[in-house]
Amino acid sequence: MESYGEILKTARNSKNLDVDTVARELSIARQYLEGLENEDSSVFPGEPYFVGFLKNYAEYLGVNIDTVLTLYRNKQVQESPVPEGLIVRQRPSYFIPLIIGSCAFAAGLIALIVILAVNRTSSKNNSNVVIDKNTTSKKYELSDKTFSGRLYIGDQIIVPAENGDIVLTVCDTLSSFGLQAPVGTLYTDLAEEAELDIDGDVVPDLIVYVSDISSTDAYRGAEVRLRRRSGGTASVSAGDVNTNDIPLITDVSSSHKQIVVLEDNRAYPFTLNASFRGPCIFRYEVDRRDKNESYFTNGEVVTMTASNGVRLWISNCNTVKFTITADARKYDLEIGKDGQVLVEDIKWIKDTDGKYKLVVIELD
Repeated sequence: MESYGEILKTARNSKNLDVDTVARELSIARQYLEGLENEDSSVFPGEPYFVGFLKNYAEYLGVNIDTVLTLYRNKQVQESPVPEGLIVRQRPSYFIPLIIGSCAFAAGLIALIVILAVNRTSSKNNSNVVIDKNTTSKKYELSDKTFSGRLYIGDQIIVPAENGDIVLTVCDTLSSFGLQAPVGTLYTDLAEEAELDIDGDVVPDLIVYVSDISSTDAYRGAEVRLRRRSGGTASVSAGDVNTNDIPLITDVSSSHKQIVVLEDNRAYPFTLNASFRGPCIFRYEVDRRDKNESYFTNGEVVTMTASNGVRLWISNCNTVKFTITADARKYDLEIGKDGQVLVEDIKWIKDTDGKYKLVVIELD
């Protein structure tokens, strides 16, 4: 049976392409291309990297992606040992027909139950919209402290008020963040700080800042910060920088040279934009919160807003261009080399002279 490695190699040779040329055009290191053709997954940091590069290589060569993925999965199954519990033993001649008959009866019974359940559900009031069968809407009560987290369609924010609680429901997380309030739907765009009047008294009650939202997938939700507005001015654009969490330069250990992006007498929030120009497995962690990981390709963008720092995991450095925005200034940043897999920190550190530096540190 033909293997996916042979298919890739044959397709490359038919186009008179050498490995170095393909590596340069795809921004994938030679060792990974050879690993794909030789069906050697041990050279990759993990299976997501292997599968991502396999898809990209097949697409580049004009090979059917589903075919090579199927062959790859079949090879995995063939090389896996058969569990003891799955070894087939001799059964009486009547055993298999009995099993088939039982399964058919069970399948028919389940289908009948499902049909009845669907018909019963459709007869009820259809005002409740199912966002995702695996997603449960949550409720959050807003206190005097800033709320920071990822919200999804259907989630509710309870805002205490003198005349009773005001309920805000998340109704949009695609490109713009939408809240359904008693006065109507209120929108906030990415990287915008909005003051919202949620009760119709012409006085702003809530300050909203959106630091991350997808333009293609509403189910990814939106990373937001919310704060009640009570007189004067308040800001939640990126949260307060906790200088106690900023390490001293003497406490930062790395055998690699630090890249200093900017230097100032104070530390302040910054925004990092990652623009993808090729396939890449990309993971990021903002201010030591939950990690986010996905497979990105040409034209996609990820926006991260941090108070203290961002940690990045990049499967193919040359496919990502970074732009840092801090204190209304922008800085372009190139990280790593063609095909390089890196882990980087972009964070504030404090120098011995008391000044703060926003630096890029490659981790070992």
